[in-house]
Amino acid sequence: MRSFVYLFLGGASLISIYPFLWMIVSMTNKSVDVTQGRLLPGTHLFENIKVLFETVDIATALLNSTIIAVITTILTLLISSLAGYGFEIYRSKGKDWVFNILLVSLMIPFAAIMIPLYRFFGGIAHTMPAIGIDTLSAVILPTMTTAFFVFLFRQNTKMFPRDLIEAGRIDGLSELGIFFRIYMPTMKTTYAAAAIIAFMNSWNNYLWPLVILQSPEKQTIPLLISNLGAGYAPDYGVIMTAIVIATLPTAIVFFLMQKHFVAGMTGSVKG
Repeated sequence: MRSFVYLFLGGASLISIYPFLWMIVSMTNKSVDVTQGRLLPGTHLFENIKVLFETVDIATALLNSTIIAVITTILTLLISSLAGYGFEIYRSKGKDWVFNILLVSLMIPFAAIMIPLYRFFGGIAHTMPAIGIDTLSAVILPTMTTAFFVFLFRQNTKMFPRDLIEAGRIDGLSELGIFFRIYMPTMKTTYAAAAIIAFMNSWNNYLWPLVILQSPEKQTIPLLISNLGAGYAPDYGVIMTAIVIATLPTAIVFFLMQKHFVAGMTGSVKG
């Protein structure tokens, strides 16, 4: 029985990592080899990298994506944790109604609010050009937090020791002092899990940047990869090279924080 379990898990793991292995192998081959399904490493890795950097401004796209992802992640953690903490710790009559309405927003697809958002940013472009159409701020603001992250922090806050709050108040800490000096260090696993999800969502975001960003120098890495594949004769070796480069930041973030991810998603609290 144990052998069957290991065999099944090994097969499932192989199926899961096969697309990544094929992607890495493909970045070393010519375009024609990729289309023919070649599964052996080639000798065109450095040529593909050279063509990629000569064809498109991938450095700027990576910088734009990094700026958007980092700022979005920081704002998401701060705003969502404040909201989740407030919903769980403080008591008020209409709190649960507000939270339920917030959860309903999870049922609304982003495509349904995309046009109103575009008109909103288009309307304020003349008075506040820094957050108007074709700015990185316009990408960040609508995506800097969601009901999911508020829900995640509220559920994990249920396991936060209330005695620590009372101890902080007795020691003379303000409510914000309790939040920043006691709550945040204690809930670091939840922050780690939320950071991974927020960073990946922001880094891989395609639809909203496609709509709101218009200048080539403002494009993000998903838009750049999409443009590489939109030509009459796309070079799949170059495209796979760009995809591997775009995957590295999210992989690094996950591997650096993976030990906290499971604990954060299951609601564990670390002191």
